[in-house]
Amino acid sequence: MSDAVVPHRTQDHQAPAGWVRRALDSDIFYSFRRSRLTMVAASITLLFFLLAIFASWLAVQDPFDPAQLQLLNSRIAPLWTADGQSPFLLGTDEQGRDVLSAILYGLRISLAVGIAGVVFAGALGIALGLIAGYFGGVVDTVIMRIADVQLTFPAILIALLVNGVAKSLLGNRLDEISTLGVLVIAIGLSFWVQYARTVRGSVMVEKNKDYVAAAQLIGLPAPKIMFRHVLPNTMGPILVIATINLALAIITEATLSFLGAGMPDTMPSLGTLIRIGNNYLFAGEWWIVAFPGIALAGLILSINLLGDWLRDALNPKLR
Repeated sequence: MSDAVVPHRTQDHQAPAGWVRRALDSDIFYSFRRSRLTMVAASITLLFFLLAIFASWLAVQDPFDPAQLQLLNSRIAPLWTADGQSPFLLGTDEQGRDVLSAILYGLRISLAVGIAGVVFAGALGIALGLIAGYFGGVVDTVIMRIADVQLTFPAILIALLVNGVAKSLLGNRLDEISTLGVLVIAIGLSFWVQYARTVRGSVMVEKNKDYVAAAQLIGLPAPKIMFRHVLPNTMGPILVIATINLALAIITEATLSFLGAGMPDTMPSLGTLIRIGNNYLFAGEWWIVAFPGIALAGLILSINLLGDWLRDALNPKLR
C-alpha cells in the first residue's frame, strides 16, 4: 500500500513546482529580471498594496472614526519639525486626523475604486467586444458607433456626467458606500471602449481560424465559443490595457474627489485628502497636501512603469 501512495504524493508536490519552474524560465520573467526599473516599480506597487491591506494595523488612529479625532490635535506639523508631536509622524490635518493614517486608509479607498472600476470596465468592454467581433453586421455597427461617440468626450467628462446624474437622482440617499459604487460605475463607463475595440479586433482575426470553425461544426453555442475558446487568445492586450487603466482610474477618482464630486470628507481617498489640504496650503500647513500628493504620484508612476514594461514584454516584435 505504501508503494502505491508515495508516487501519488510525489506527483502532487511536483505539479506546483513544475508550474513555478516554467514561470521562472519564461520570457516574461526573464524580461522582468533584466529591467531594474521595472523591479523597483513592482516593489513600490506591492508596497502600496500591502500598506492599504494592513492599514488598520499600521495606522495610529482610524481617520474614519470621529470618536478618535480631537480638534486640539489639528494642524500639528510633522514630527521632525520644531512643532512636531508624537505619534503624528507626518503631522495632522484640520480635523486632527493623523496624515499618515489618513494616507493609509485613503490608499485603500483609491485602490478599491480603481480596481473595481477597471474590473467593471473590462467586463463590459470585453463582453461588448466579443459580441461585436463575433457576430458582426448590425450589432457590430451599433456597438462601435456608440464607442466612437464616447471617444469624442474626455473620460473625466463622462465620469462627471454619470456621477452628476446619479447624485441628482439619489440626492441625500447617497452614503459613503453608495458614493463609492457610483464612482466605480462612472469610471467603468469611461474606460470600456478601449477593451471593446481591442477585443473586437482580436476576435475578428480569431473567428476565421480552424479551431473556431471546428467548434461551430460540433454545435457548440456561441457564448461558449466566445468565452472559452476565443477570449483566452486575446488576454495579452487586455492585461496591458487593464494595468494602464488602473493608473488612469485612480487618477480619475482623485480628480473627481478633488473637484468635490468624489468621496466625502468622512471617508477620504487620496484625491479628497489633496482637496482638503489644498485649502490650507497658503496658510503654511503644507504637509496636509504634500504627503497625499507624493503618495498618489508614486502610486501612479509605479503602475505606469509596470504597464509600459508589460506592453513591451508581451509584444512579440520586441522579443
